[in-house]
This record gives sequence, structure tokens and C-alpha cells, in this order.
Amino acid sequence: MSGRWSMTWMMVGALVLAAANATASLAQEAYPSRLVKVILPSAPGSTTDMLARLIADQLSQKWGKPVIVENIAGAGMSIGAAQAFRAAPDGHTLFISPPSPVTFMKLLYPDISFDPREFTPISLLVRVPNALVVRKDFPAANVKELVAYAKANPGKITYASQGAGSTAHLSANLIELLAGIEMVHVPFRGAVPALNAVMAGHVDFFFDTVTTSVPQHRAGNARIIAVGSTERSGVVPEAPPVAEALPGFRSVTWFAMTGPPGLPPALAEKINQAVAESFGRPEVSERLQRLTLEPMPGSPADAARFFAEEVALWGKVIKERNVKAE
Repeated sequence: MSGRWSMTWMMVGALVLAAANATASLAQEAYPSRLVKVILPSAPGSTTDMLARLIADQLSQKWGKPVIVENIAGAGMSIGAAQAFRAAPDGHTLFISPPSPVTFMKLLYPDISFDPREFTPISLLVRVPNALVVRKDFPAANVKELVAYAKANPGKITYASQGAGSTAHLSANLIELLAGIEMVHVPFRGAVPALNAVMAGHVDFFFDTVTTSVPQHRAGNARIIAVGSTERSGVVPEAPPVAEALPGFRSVTWFAMTGPPGLPPALAEKINQAVAESFGRPEVSERLQRLTLEPMPGSPADAARFFAEEVALWGKVIKERNVKAE
């Protein structure tokens, strides 16, 4: 009798497990079941913002559900990141950001309420070279002259950023590390106000993406004297790489999509595939090209590996320069 009861309970357990799996599968197949919110940790008008709105529009068309972008700037991008981190891991809140909030932010803000390493990687999105943009009357025409000016005027050069730990902030620190100079950091609430401050002559330079800085360079509102990629950029070929003057320098902005901790791997993969399909559409490829954004295809596992590499790269700068959140 006991053997028959044991067999019965095993069959019941198998049926319950099968039902649970079927329910989970059905829930994933029905995703999304309502509005999807994409959180950005920066102000409107930035490259991240333009990218996020393009992706949101494509996903909304594919899923037949509204996908909206919510800009939550401030505190070095940690406010928006924290809200995305606390969201329910059901795929209805996604997070698009530049490197810091999903990689090394904890190295800068030890007391933040989340750990970037716990975000669920979904997809790398795009990358774009950074440009060293100076105010139009800055007394240096290239990186060598900038370094010479900084050495002759220690602590006088100012540089803008979107906040402590942003790519712009760490890129300037890498210049300081390689050149042996000291400059003054002036943080802003986003890339747009930072670039505006350079164009207004309030700040000496800013590491901006070529997407938003080249038009201002062409219009004569600011000057690009170098790029952060290891080769010249096709959109501003007259600007040499910083690495020609400072070997070992590299600064490329990238953007990625993540989900809250605990997002099921199967759901992360499903969203990843939807993003990949969107990037494969001719109209999206053309739009990315106009924005000078280079797609970074790959799986959630590829994104996880890339995040680890970035932590190692910029973690060294943070440690050696003793970079602190301001």
C-alpha cells in the first residue's frame, strides 16, 4: 500500500510541477501584458535619451503594448538606477543606461542602495566614440597643448561631466593619470547642460559623444580637438585620437539594457531577441547610423562578460586616481 501511495504522490508532484511550468511559460508568452516602462538615469535630449526612445518605439510596435521612457536624473545617475533596481522583475520595467550604473557605480558610491552587479543583463545596445570638446576660445588646439597648458596652470582647467562616475568624468581622470596633471571637475545633471556650459564658455571642456558634439563643432559653437577611440572617427576625421598624444587612452561610450535583479533568464532572452530584431530593421539601422551609433549585438551572457571587463578597466582608474563621488 505504501508503495502505491508513494507512486501516487510522485504523480501528483509531477503534475503540479508541470502545471507550474506551464503557467510560467504561458506568462512569458503573454509578455508584455501591460505598459512597459524604460527608465533612463539622465535628462531628456541626450544620446541615451534618443536611443531609448527609438528602442521604445520599436518594441511598442512589436509587442502591441505602449512602451514609454521615463527620465529620472540626479545624484550621478543613481536615483534612476535605484528605482529601476527596485522594480518588480517581471519585464515591465527596463533600464537603459551608460556604463556606470550597471558596472562600477558601487566603487564610487559605497553607500548606494543597490549593487550594479545584481542587475540582470539583457542586451548590449550600441557604442559611440567620445569627443574631447573644448570651448571655442580655449587656448589649446590639441591634446599636447592642453596638457602643456594644464601643467603651466595647475588646477585652472575645468571639465564638465554628467556626474561622478560618468564616462566623461572618468575619461578626464584618465587624462590626468596619463599626463600627470590636475584639473577641476564641474558636474552637471546630464550631457546637454554639460555641453551647453562648454558652448557658453563657462567650462573648458567636456567628453561628449560625437553624436551630439559634432553638429556644434561644425557650427563653430565649440571645438573638437580629439576623439576617445583608438582610431579616427569618420564623422570628424580631422580630430586625432587622444591616444596619439597619450598612449593607452581609450574612451568609448556604450549603452546597455538591463532588468531588475531576479528577472527570469528566459524573459531576459526574449527581450534580448526583440531588441535584436529591432536593430535588424533597415529603418533602425539607418537611424542609428545618422546618430553615429554602432550596434553591439550579443546575448545576455555577452553583456555580462562585457560588464565585467568594464569594471576592471575603469575600476583601475577609480582606484589609482582615488575618484570619489562628489
